[in-house]
Amino acid sequence: MSTRPINQPRKRALLHAIVPLLIGVLGLGGCEQPPPKTAQNGYRGTGMEQVVNPRTYAKAVAALNKSLPEAQPPADPSPKKASQVYQNVKVLGDLNENEFNRVMLAITEWVSPEQGCNYCHNPANLAEDSVYTKIVARRMFQMTREINETWKPHVGDTGVTCYTCHAGNPVPKNIWFNGVAEVNPNKMAGYTAGGQNKANKSVGMTSMIADPFSALLNSKEAIRVQGTTALTTGHVASIESTEKTYALMMHMSEGLGVNCTFCHNSRSFGSWSSSTPQRVTSWHGIQMVRALNSSYLDPLRPVYPEERLGPQGDAPKTFCTTCHQGWNKPLNGAKMMKDHLELNRASLTPIPLPTTPLKRPEP
Repeated sequence: MSTRPINQPRKRALLHAIVPLLIGVLGLGGCEQPPPKTAQNGYRGTGMEQVVNPRTYAKAVAALNKSLPEAQPPADPSPKKASQVYQNVKVLGDLNENEFNRVMLAITEWVSPEQGCNYCHNPANLAEDSVYTKIVARRMFQMTREINETWKPHVGDTGVTCYTCHAGNPVPKNIWFNGVAEVNPNKMAGYTAGGQNKANKSVGMTSMIADPFSALLNSKEAIRVQGTTALTTGHVASIESTEKTYALMMHMSEGLGVNCTFCHNSRSFGSWSSSTPQRVTSWHGIQMVRALNSSYLDPLRPVYPEERLGPQGDAPKTFCTTCHQGWNKPLNGAKMMKDHLELNRASLTPIPLPTTPLKRPEP
């Protein structure tokens, strides 16, 4: 065997062959292990399919199931209502004493497992309304009952509980505030007003407008931008409106962990007759989110301390990812409400909110 050193031209040739190979191998390290599973949810040949990696999905399901809290034991019957036993119970007073205590234990686990009861209550007097989080929690109970009673076309019999959004966190991880327009967006780097031309997590890491939600989920600006005729007669939608719609659709796709054909037929996105049933469910979801933001979440702005408000001084609000968190059914369809039917009772008349500053929760 020859022991002569490799000459320079030959060495360069070897490097040119080996380096791309190594880069390719390292690059494959970020790819998912095949094969994925494909589920067809439309007519053959339309490309209406959902692709799932079974290994990634199995890990996500196992992690979710491990994190779900166990239901509190059923409450014993009691002849007394909570409103007869405790003072200042304005929303859950229709429950009996033991049912009420069971819900209080559950909400502590759902929302403030580390902070405990003092996150909402003044330990010196549990009945008083001096801590702002108690006012917020009271309204959230009303909102939860409203969702489960009124919005069955979206939540069905699965329903929601406080855990659906909070998942053990005092503040849900997925909330949004009104976006802040830049003072001088026309710069050398390009137009960036409203967060455009930047990768934004809120809209699936696309570079579209970062906040389509102020217009589409906190008001009734039209989401549909596709005309029904070949010409523009009777239908005029601006480019800005179109971008907002597509940004919202990307948010929904990312938030639900699905692609566009989960709801739409890609041959005709606007056609309801060739869409999947999930599109109707999604439509009801959009109407529900609009109603919750305008009726429950926005009005809480005077109650929050300044640090809980957004850059424009608005209250935190909800969108699709708040509940779904990457699952096409929140918590992968876990029916937590079946163990808490008291959250599916008739909603009550909204209670006037306080107008004076309140205390922060105890650390």
